[in-house]
Amino acid sequence: MMDSAVGPEDDKLHEECGVVGVWNHPDAAAVTALGLHALQHRGQEATGIVAYDGRHFHSHRGLGLVGDNFGDARVIGALAGNRAVGHNRYATTGDTVLRNVQPLYADFEFGGLAVAHNGNLTNATALRRALVRRGCLFQSTTDSEVFIHLIAISLYSTVVDRLIDALKQVIGAYSLIALTNDALLGVRDPLGVRPLILGRVNHADGAVSWVLASETCALDITGAEFVRDVEPGEIVVITDAGVHSIRPFGKPASRFCVFEYIYFARPDSVVEGMPVYDARKRIGAELARESHVAADVIVPVPDSGVPAAMGYAHESGIPFELGIIRNHYVGRTFIEPTDSIRHLGVKLKHSANRPALEGKRVVLVDDSIVRGTTSRKIVEMVRAAGAAEVHMRISSPPTTHSCFYGIDTPERGKLLAARHNVEEMAALIGADSLAFISIDGLYRALNQSGRDAARPHYCDACFTGEYPIPLPDMADNDSRQLSLLSERS
Repeated sequence: MMDSAVGPEDDKLHEECGVVGVWNHPDAAAVTALGLHALQHRGQEATGIVAYDGRHFHSHRGLGLVGDNFGDARVIGALAGNRAVGHNRYATTGDTVLRNVQPLYADFEFGGLAVAHNGNLTNATALRRALVRRGCLFQSTTDSEVFIHLIAISLYSTVVDRLIDALKQVIGAYSLIALTNDALLGVRDPLGVRPLILGRVNHADGAVSWVLASETCALDITGAEFVRDVEPGEIVVITDAGVHSIRPFGKPASRFCVFEYIYFARPDSVVEGMPVYDARKRIGAELARESHVAADVIVPVPDSGVPAAMGYAHESGIPFELGIIRNHYVGRTFIEPTDSIRHLGVKLKHSANRPALEGKRVVLVDDSIVRGTTSRKIVEMVRAAGAAEVHMRISSPPTTHSCFYGIDTPERGKLLAARHNVEEMAALIGADSLAFISIDGLYRALNQSGRDAARPHYCDACFTGEYPIPLPDMADNDSRQLSLLSERS
């Protein structure tokens, strides 16, 4: 059974956050807001910017989209200073309330500190309990605040050393940008699961501005040029003296999130040296080679399925058609007032293009199946438009496990692929056939010879269940639940 009460937006995997930091730019807050606008796909629940003018930190944080919060020139004008840090939030830990909106800010003996964090700490619960026992007072329910308190209680003198001290106590996947009185800091977790890149702006007067961001699309909109990826386990320290690199964790092997290529990153971004648009087209081509079916048209489920469908169509020789049209003017906050029309929710975002579908054998290409509710409604809509056959092809392997590294994933019991095989899933969504790209096919499409189980290049735990970073909070939670069960029995 599938949960029919789940809305179309709840049947996708969601990235947690996007982060931007700007150093030495006369319009730092405005540039940060532009970068956040480009990263809106990474978080739509809330947004915030903290700027520093050399004497005071200025902050604006709010619920909703970037344009809703920073579209007013007076708001940007109040964020004075030539350096700033910004954050877009999609809540995976902590409620979406103003106290959880980042960047988080705190005053220390050494000055101010604003922190913007993308990812999840897998030992945040244990650390939080230990910090509370030490007398730390938490103002939010997000795991990002753990960084603030670890820095606060560190016995080291410099901000960088305190940050390193904190990083060596946390476990998880994260990209972090921190703004202090004297520096802009960028950090990636030791395995580089979450993305972070460095860019620069060369001004006509010879001055140089630096930009840190989750993706290169944030550089494009701000006029910055890409310099390089921040490396796994690296701390980039940006000051008036330039850019300095520290590697407190050595050079561990990367386990970058493979879903960035499949869905999360914007198609026009370049991720870890690979254009996302090209990668998705190659994934679609590999999917066609693995699961060809006789058909008349290849139809993407917009927008995320478009590049893969283009690759599938080119490889298969079957025409590509926009058989489904997306309504871009439906926001995430649209309210479906009664249960009687809840089942129509998918039609708020997608409409069938009947002339392209009627009487045709259709291959629908999408990036993933999570709960399966949206896939079922899409298949029903295409059939209602007169399609003779509906085949579903998915440009990722089956999502069988939850993510604990910064992706909002349902608990495993609600993942369709965790409970059913492919044939059962096809029947549940009403498709004539269903196929996913294989894990080896995915790696081949990403220019790997295949997935070497001993040394995989990416984090693919949502497909394989092989988690590269320990999950102590999960183990602790399981042990506490077992203890409670023992007490009850």
